[in-house]
Amino acid sequence: MNDKNREIEELHRSACESGKDSYVDPATGYTVFTEYFHLKRGHCCGSGCRHCPWKKNSQKNPKEPTDRT
Repeated sequence: MNDKNREIEELHRSACESGKDSYVDPATGYTVFTEYFHLKRGHCCGSGCRHCPWKKNSQKNPKEPTDRT
């Protein structure tokens, strides 16, 4: 894992632990939804979000989140 990915993972972890729906990507300035937000929303939008907890191969019609253990 490179430094950029470590920074993103730390921002994501911190945001989820704080119950935040999003964080700002340091490279682009874009708002990125957290896994916490996606789970709270309860379904996948099919857009390929960075922290989507649903299976990537079923994003067009997801049934349940991926196993995060």
